[in-house]
Amino acid sequence: MNVWAGELTYSEEGVGFEPATGDGPPPTEAAEVRAASVRTAFEGLLQIRRLTGDGRDDRPEAAPAPWELLQPVRAVALALESSGATPSAVDTAGHRVSAGYRVRAGEQARSVRVDWAGPPGSGAAHHEEEALAQCAEVLRRLGWTVLLYRGPRRRRYLEVEPPAGVAGVR
Repeated sequence: MNVWAGELTYSEEGVGFEPATGDGPPPTEAAEVRAASVRTAFEGLLQIRRLTGDGRDDRPEAAPAPWELLQPVRAVALALESSGATPSAVDTAGHRVSAGYRVRAGEQARSVRVDWAGPPGSGAAHHEEEALAQCAEVLRRLGWTVLLYRGPRRRRYLEVEPPAGVAGVR
């Protein structure tokens, strides 16, 4: 793992690790290989939290690190993927091919939006309440502030933000 210029990257033969946001293609690597990469990246994130923790309590890994505040979409996607949550995916034409979480930038600076997306007929809308509740639990355990909203067509989504009091957050 390399930490440089505020970026968390996992290098394996010069290829950087990118957590699944739900807007990329389905995984092409073996599940064991992907799981090992996710585990290594997440352990690196926790180590960064320990090293840069502000001593808010006896668990410095319980609050987002400065790196996460600079790249919240990547940080939230990594947290969800490391929890075993299933990311959605799209094909090369941009059509959704699997149901799962989708992480993207929120409307406010440093905020992230998480919704449960899937192809037509996948039943994603019927599973979103339970699935998003599980995502919210994972993110809250890791110190993020998570609020559940209803958007257009009454679809639920999460708005994820760093907690108040974290360095650089008002």
